[in-house]
Amino acid sequence: MKAVFRWIVLALLASIALELFFIGRIALMAVVDPESTTFQRSEAWRIANERDRLRWTQRWVPYEEISDNLKRAVIASEDGSFVTHDGVDWDAIEKAWAKNTKAEELAAKRAQFAPSRAKPPKIIGGSTITQQLAKNLLLSGERNLLRKGQELVLTMVLEHTLTKQRILEIYLNNVEWGEGVFGAEAAAKHYFRKPASKLTAYEAARLAVMLPQPKRFEKMPASSYLAGRTSTIVARMRDAELP
Repeated sequence: MKAVFRWIVLALLASIALELFFIGRIALMAVVDPESTTFQRSEAWRIANERDRLRWTQRWVPYEEISDNLKRAVIASEDGSFVTHDGVDWDAIEKAWAKNTKAEELAAKRAQFAPSRAKPPKIIGGSTITQQLAKNLLLSGERNLLRKGQELVLTMVLEHTLTKQRILEIYLNNVEWGEGVFGAEAAAKHYFRKPASKLTAYEAARLAVMLPQPKRFEKMPASSYLAGRTSTIVARMRDAELP
């Protein structure tokens, strides 16, 4: 029993040490730009191994050098209440849960009557920009309750340590926009041959719509969904509040 208790204590101490390490890194980000994220390092390793070379473009630009069009487009597309919520949008999570449940029920019915034509349900998320940043910045890609709980803790730490403007700045400089394409500046140069500061409303909206599945849309530039959704985001951008 003593040995079991000792292991439990050591596991708790290790967990606390890890959380303190994460908190320290987040606090440092208030004044120091992060050089890379956990997700980026994982992607770099994957690309280098699969392609035998690393195609990688990323260049940090300060908040003021990112077009307000892109800021508004990303908020309108990814997290409409970014400026007002405390890190978690519980209403969005509830709506996403309801839609996913309906999608799963519909997929099950289709599988029952036409197994050969059955498709997996389209699952949507309710994660805020801050939650996405917490996940990509510091955590692995595993999907389980423990990792989700850690994501929520780090989301709260981000919200209480950094300003909304800083959170958005770090997010836009590190988010994936294609294979080996990270950050607003790299995306603007890759897709439109211009700096992020010069993006038009339509170009910004098109980049924002790519975010849930950037690698897929990089290969499908003529997607009708991409074009239609872009027009929707352009219309929403005027109501997007900036930090």
